[in-house]
Amino acid sequence: MYLFWIVVFLLGLFASTVGSLVGLGGGVFVVPGLLFMSHTFPPLAHVTPQIAVGTSLLVVSFTALGSTLSYAKKKTVDFKSGFFFFLASGPGSIAGAYLNQGLDEKLFHLVFGFMMIIILFLLIKNKRVTPKDIRWHMTRTYTDDQGQTVEYGYHYVLALSICFLIGLVQGLLGIGGGSLLVPAMILLFWFPTHMAIATTMFVILLSSITGSMSHIYMQNIDWFLLMILAPGALIGGQLGALIASKVSSEKLSYLLKGMILILAILSISEGIR
Repeated sequence: MYLFWIVVFLLGLFASTVGSLVGLGGGVFVVPGLLFMSHTFPPLAHVTPQIAVGTSLLVVSFTALGSTLSYAKKKTVDFKSGFFFFLASGPGSIAGAYLNQGLDEKLFHLVFGFMMIIILFLLIKNKRVTPKDIRWHMTRTYTDDQGQTVEYGYHYVLALSICFLIGLVQGLLGIGGGSLLVPAMILLFWFPTHMAIATTMFVILLSSITGSMSHIYMQNIDWFLLMILAPGALIGGQLGALIASKVSSEKLSYLLKGMILILAILSISEGIR
């Protein structure tokens, strides 16, 4: 029995470390991990998709808190943009939490998996939308450790629309939303990879807390599971941010693409199975 709970703790630690490293939040591993164990281990037989999502969303809050604190020390978090994105992702996560009640698990896995493949294709081709195609209302500059200055920005309506959709997915599936927000920030808004990941974790922190409140109200939280997952999530969030600060933008980009590919394969396999 003790070995089983150690495995649960390690799930939180691993998911949060990898999630923080590439800006995915960690829920992409916690939700399928809990659902798999619910079919395998009797102590988790009561875990439904709704409980897995609700508990995962609170775990993601701890992951995002730890990583945001670490990224903030490196000054890679764009807090102003993060707060602006949250204006849409917050309400979206609340709406997603209510839609979760009628979720068809298999359909979700298939749709989400194919969505990840499309995003991966765009990242590989690096088909970024240029400012000429979409007029930016807000422009900012960022100077990296090598002294290179990058300009990035966003269109208000487009940014809010995308962030509402991402918040909806986060509340619906408990996956943190980073698998959509990071590519959007890189492809549409030209955020540097490091800043896109760091700012995404801050947005995830705000919206996951908001979405969790809805799941708490609907009693979709397994508090005992949370107490085991949360410490690993908090540690992993800081550990992932520490590793990311020592990895180049190019290598971080490859890691992001690799994780999205794995996520796509796992989601489609689960949907078919």
